Amino acid sequence: MTRSSPTAAPPAPGALEQAGWVCCPDCGWLLYRKRLDRNLHVCPECDHHLRLSARARIVLLTDPGSFSEVAFQPGAPDPLTFTDLREYPDRLADAARRSGESEAVVVGIARIGGAETVVAVMDFAFLGGSMGVEVGRRVSGAAELALDRGLPLVTVCASGGARMQEGVFSLFQMARVSEAFGRLREAGLLSVAVLTDPTYGGVSASFATLASVLVGERGAHVGFAGPRVVQETIRAELPADFQTAEFLLAHGLVDRVETRADLRPLLVRLLALHGAGVRADELPEDDGDVELPAVEEDADPWDVVQRARVVDRPTTLDYLRTAFDDFVELHGDRAFADDAAVVGGIASIGGRTVVAIGHEKGHSVRDRVARNFGMPHPEGYRKVLRLLDHAEAFGFPVVTLVDTPGAHPGPEAEERGQSHAIAETIMRSSRLRVPVVAVVTGEGGSGGALALCTSDRLLVLQNAYLSVISPEGCAAILWRTALAAPTAARAMRLGAAHLRASGIATSVVPEPPGGAHTDPAAAARLLRQALVRELDDVCRLDAATLLDTRSRRLDRIGSDDGRPLQPVEG
Repeated sequence: MTRSSPTAAPPAPGALEQAGWVCCPDCGWLLYRKRLDRNLHVCPECDHHLRLSARARIVLLTDPGSFSEVAFQPGAPDPLTFTDLREYPDRLADAARRSGESEAVVVGIARIGGAETVVAVMDFAFLGGSMGVEVGRRVSGAAELALDRGLPLVTVCASGGARMQEGVFSLFQMARVSEAFGRLREAGLLSVAVLTDPTYGGVSASFATLASVLVGERGAHVGFAGPRVVQETIRAELPADFQTAEFLLAHGLVDRVETRADLRPLLVRLLALHGAGVRADELPEDDGDVELPAVEEDADPWDVVQRARVVDRPTTLDYLRTAFDDFVELHGDRAFADDAAVVGGIASIGGRTVVAIGHEKGHSVRDRVARNFGMPHPEGYRKVLRLLDHAEAFGFPVVTLVDTPGAHPGPEAEERGQSHAIAETIMRSSRLRVPVVAVVTGEGGSGGALALCTSDRLLVLQNAYLSVISPEGCAAILWRTALAAPTAARAMRLGAAHLRASGIATSVVPEPPGGAHTDPAAAARLLRQALVRELDDVCRLDAATLLDTRSRRLDRIGSDDGRPLQPVEG
């Protein structure tokens, strides 16, 4: 097969369709329809994801034969008695005939991976998927159905925006559906929005971006104002990838970008994780009450610092792959960027769903540079805040894995509010109404580490440490030379033994002989055992008890008699 000649007249679209061929709108290749169908309407030449109808989406995402459509009583079809070149009712009738749908969204109940789910799927073929009163009514109705039945809601968005023929009535559907999604969030029910090509205007600025998890289909264009509107309004020069799903991911605005083939498996995992409870018969046999081996407590603090910094030492992502049973990473702060120095998402361990968050350094030089050596910017801490909110909304305990030299100290971090982001993270975790178990797995540098250490249980790996400043920084300030770093490390008593003895750490997790990097699999097993034990213990506490004991624990730190400071009457 060869590309069409640029000088030859292209075949008429109708003739191509009748002959069983489709022209890719992106690369121009002629595609045999049966092959395109087998490939989920993804061009095998350029990977362009062609648009799908609502019914095709339902078949793609739901369990076979499980979809049951929900019927809605018809509303007022023409609130303005609108006419442009044609009367609006005629346009509606024509859209119904072309798309085979009664409106631009199809609502029903289906199973996805066996999990009963409310689905609302938009069809761009019906007046560009525009949102008018009826679409707003159906989407808010889908949210109400999910609320009534206690089910998750999955929406598939494809829209050009508000429906102009319905004027201000269309505009206010943004508020209508947003309020409905607000009630879903308050009820702690999962919602997932799949953003497909295109998703613009009033849909993107309402329910499409209000779901608990946002997933962009590869190559989809998503934004508020379309590129043509932007260029005509402000004459701006737009980047080549402007408003693509990949652009949104890089700017922290969606959780994930997936190929069409990977959408259903992701939904299955998300629904399973958010529906999982703790069942005793699901706990692995080796996750019971295991006695961890004893920990040496006479390690030299400078040796601890050196081992904590070993490049091959397991990172957060290593532990998430080995110590946990499943992990779905969620990206971005939904405002500015996705900070690669912080990773987080939904995980499972020992039959329990948790929100897992940690610093990530990487191993190779390229990866360590890309992840800023595990030093977060403000958007990294705001990603943490978003994930803490997710945990509280769904009642999931939080596990944090701490390994950072400290927060990024550069001018761009200051411009974006580094101190405020750290302070907000510490305050939020200190008042979180679900359990928090923190583990210092390597370096624990200053406030950048403390933001992920404010917890109910603080575990420290045998060769890990927490410090108010790096040994080199302390030595440079107080000894006037960084060469005194080993002396500074000893003076500050860096290491797990001091943290445990002072009551800051609740327990120490042993490592394989020589450090976690000598046997990462064994280190993961030891960490898993410790985490399951701590989670089983702390998850028995109710929210009020958690908040009270967390507060009293913080009050006791540094007190000679173990009691908080009391005012003296004078």
